[in-house]
Amino acid sequence: MPELVVTALLAPSRLSLKLLRAFMWCLVFSAALMTAAVWSGRASKEGMVEAKPGSAPRRRAQPSGGGVPQTLDLAVLQSSGLRLHYVSAGQGNGPLMLFLHGFPENWFSWRYQLREFQSRFHVVAVDLRGYGPSDAPRDVDCYTNDLLMADIQDIIQGLGYSKCILVAHDWGALLAWNFSIYYPALVERMVVVSGAPMSVYQDYSLRHIGQFFRSNYMFLFQLPWLPEKLLSMSDFQILKTTLTHPKRGIPRLTPNELEAFLYNFSQPGGLIGPLNYYRNLFRNFPLEPQELATPTLLLWGEKDPFFQPGLVGATGSRFVPGRLEAHILPGAGHWIPQSNPQEMHQYMWAFLQDLLD
Repeated sequence: MPELVVTALLAPSRLSLKLLRAFMWCLVFSAALMTAAVWSGRASKEGMVEAKPGSAPRRRAQPSGGGVPQTLDLAVLQSSGLRLHYVSAGQGNGPLMLFLHGFPENWFSWRYQLREFQSRFHVVAVDLRGYGPSDAPRDVDCYTNDLLMADIQDIIQGLGYSKCILVAHDWGALLAWNFSIYYPALVERMVVVSGAPMSVYQDYSLRHIGQFFRSNYMFLFQLPWLPEKLLSMSDFQILKTTLTHPKRGIPRLTPNELEAFLYNFSQPGGLIGPLNYYRNLFRNFPLEPQELATPTLLLWGEKDPFFQPGLVGATGSRFVPGRLEAHILPGAGHWIPQSNPQEMHQYMWAFLQDLLD
């Protein structure tokens, strides 16, 4: 068939897709502006105004490791030449167990798991690009899904492994789901905590308006400049509240441990890279459903304030039968690796036992 005819036949479909994406972006930025108004009003009401003495963001002089001994290394990525910081233990003790953190976190969110699994695995917790001592390009286009997938591939192969057990939480979970789809040979098992595949989140949110309200911050973070300004007000009060709230935060988080998270965000431009992840979130919408096949342990908090438990069932509907083991932890919130480490470890040891026999 002549190329001109093919182009003419495809033109209506291409136009429809462009119109759908344009409509979607109108909705996203409308939601972003409404969310920005709400958050700005809340900040004003709570007195987070930097004109007050001592309310400007404080740049931390010394990083805090929260009292956790560690080996610190930088991996130079083959694809991009960027350097990613990671903490490792247990080298030579078994398969690679690679940890991917969420927002607003870093490698330190895996401190309990590093201690627990170093006796049988080579455990590596990486600071993703844009976080901590890792290189942090400022351009939004440096945080696309393809580039982030290449980072994970380069880390696994750069450490000398052909596959890994991938353990991920929150934003790291989104990356892990995608990585298991596009690089299945590199993932032997997955442990995913508090995070659904993006296509599942898309379809679920369209049917459950409550999920939109729970994750309204995703729309705010689409905007330039303003999210960085709001999050840094009153010495990062919003981040402090997110991490330490009595019901929605990390239980028993000490001041020293809180500083282990805030230090990197307090450095010049420290919020730009992490927020650029969100600014790429809707780049490829609408997403097509994808079948999931990597053997996966999925852990979810019954009282997660950001993601509804219904996402667990929605994720299971996309799996090859017998490949997903899912547990909703009663009373648990969003920060399971830090709030419920013993429960998480029990499920992980049972899930991985056949690899160790």
